[in-house]
Amino acid sequence: MKTYPTRSIRNILILGHGGSGKTTLTEALAFNAGAIDRIGRIDEGNTLSDFDPEEKKRKFSISSAIIPLEFGGHKINLIDVPGYFDFIGDAYAALRIADAIVIVIDALSGVQVGTEKAIELLEKANIPAFIVVNKMDRENATFAKVMDELKETFGNKVVPFELPMGEGENMNGVVNIVDMTGSERKENRCFDVIISDEMKAELEPYRDMIMESVAQTSEDLMEKYFEGEELTQNEIHTGIRKGIDNGELIPVLCTSATLNIGVETLENMIIEYLPSPGNGKFEIGKDPRNKKEIERKCSNKESFSALVFKTIADPFVGKLSIFKVMSGVLDHSIEIYNSTQEIKEKTNHIYVLRGNKQIEVEKLESGDIGAFSKLGSTITGDTLCNVKDPIVYDKIDFPKPIISMAIEPKTKADIDKLSTGLHRLVEEDPTMTFGRNSETKQTLISGLGEMHLEIISQKLKQKFGVEVNLVDMKVPYRETIKKKATAEGKHKKQSGGSGQFGHVWITFEPGDSPNAPFEFVDKVVGGAVPRNFIPAVEKGLETCMLEGVLAGYPVTGVRAILYDGSYHAVDSDEMSFKSAATLAYRKAMKEASPVLLEPIYHIDIVIPEEYMGDIMGDLNKKRGRIMGMEPTSGGKQRILAEAPLAEMFKYATELRSMTQARGEFSMEFVRYEEAPILNAEKVIAEAQKEKEQK
Repeated sequence: MKTYPTRSIRNILILGHGGSGKTTLTEALAFNAGAIDRIGRIDEGNTLSDFDPEEKKRKFSISSAIIPLEFGGHKINLIDVPGYFDFIGDAYAALRIADAIVIVIDALSGVQVGTEKAIELLEKANIPAFIVVNKMDRENATFAKVMDELKETFGNKVVPFELPMGEGENMNGVVNIVDMTGSERKENRCFDVIISDEMKAELEPYRDMIMESVAQTSEDLMEKYFEGEELTQNEIHTGIRKGIDNGELIPVLCTSATLNIGVETLENMIIEYLPSPGNGKFEIGKDPRNKKEIERKCSNKESFSALVFKTIADPFVGKLSIFKVMSGVLDHSIEIYNSTQEIKEKTNHIYVLRGNKQIEVEKLESGDIGAFSKLGSTITGDTLCNVKDPIVYDKIDFPKPIISMAIEPKTKADIDKLSTGLHRLVEEDPTMTFGRNSETKQTLISGLGEMHLEIISQKLKQKFGVEVNLVDMKVPYRETIKKKATAEGKHKKQSGGSGQFGHVWITFEPGDSPNAPFEFVDKVVGGAVPRNFIPAVEKGLETCMLEGVLAGYPVTGVRAILYDGSYHAVDSDEMSFKSAATLAYRKAMKEASPVLLEPIYHIDIVIPEEYMGDIMGDLNKKRGRIMGMEPTSGGKQRILAEAPLAEMFKYATELRSMTQARGEFSMEFVRYEEAPILNAEKVIAEAQKEKEQK
């Protein structure tokens, strides 16, 4: 693949609801560009984008794919991202480096939840966009109906640039409203055709919409338009580009990716109207040496810098770090410096990726997308640059995990392999996290949905040979006491030589709060317990507090007051007083009305207003408390609530189901509260059962 100048590069993110045909559209675009000999099919598992075994098995995308195409003297870097919300992290990463978005809509389904999510991402990114109404060859597909929905969603800035020739099963081409030309399908390609005067008359109202949008991009064009003068083709194209670039105009095109209708027109319009990376915008970073802000233009004249936006972890090929050249030119003469990690990286080859195929290149100009293999320390979000002129770009803001489960290897021999595999997968997918819970003794993985966690478990098997089970995580309960109790602890042991003797009197009482840490108070007078043994009493009690008397959970909110005791001049030692403190703890805690505490989380839920009643009713069933409500952007409502963690394990799935995936939430630990008696009894019984099984 040859090197392309910045002005000839287009970095295009393909977004849309799952099943809208993004991957098939990418296939058709690749076919027209000569990258493949035939359009692959998802159900046959032979598409460029879906090369992962899980993608072939499930027949949908689970990871983004980079598909560079050479078309019309230009290079179009397509970034095909999954439409399912469990894998939306790839869309966030791609948004960071894309210069334009193509939103794909299913002609039959119209505006779906995934379309709404794509629109939200578009508004967040504030970059130019096309909308493609795909699957126009389906029975009952109606372009006008989809346009009405789009008008309701976007307003007047959505304007049709194409109309289908025939609809549904009779579709056999498209009409370009801007240029008043037709493209008709013959065999598996489309060819230009002259449209009739009758059809031109039908197109005039739509063309007037485009002309009006073009006229609004400048005062001169507006004046010319209202005076009834005909705009030149050059003025029309310049005005369209300006309107698209400003976000004031979103062209709507129509395609049938499976029949390859309208696809070549889309390719031409991407080149004609969507911006190159060097469109005059600056990237903001910081100088790692003095933390001062730096502006870098996407230009070959600047020093080299790049942002790693995706990592592929492969146990056979090695790690692939995919990046966009943010400034300068990358070639083999540059010593690569990871300014985020502050370390030099060794590189041998520069690649571009087309799906899972690596194509070696000599250099990449500013704005292009490439890959390095086997970078030792580099992870997603890191900045690579010239060591002589360093810069650090902000990391990518990924969505936070919202669901957790415990993961267990099926065989103990795989424990080390599991840890290695999880570390590698976190490099590949920053929307997942994992860690060991020291209290529950479980390894927890967290992600964006149940399907996300299931895919992680399958990748562990395929890539690292580790078979695992996913089980519900245990709630990290706590225990405390509700009243005061005093107990004597006397440890006395005589066995031949020197004996053991420790004797204490300790009062246990509730602390200032059930959430307060253990507090030890020394009120010994007259040397009843020698000063050098008092720390041993405290350490003994701290150890005891790790395991409560009800269900073995850590104890909080307890104050222990050591006020008396006795010792033996020869037999007393630290271990004896630790043992005495343990005896006092066991006696007193059972008499101090011990109770179980459960973790309470703050829940921040954002939903469309029509779901308010369902969500609030469901929270009440989960023993939740509504703390407040407030309107938020996009006509949505924010519900602030508190609820026990024990009720919230599957809330990500439940909220998605209740709101048709239109709701989102976050959770944050707040405090511990006393658990209801019935719930506590169940937890205690389960803990006792586990103890007996051991």
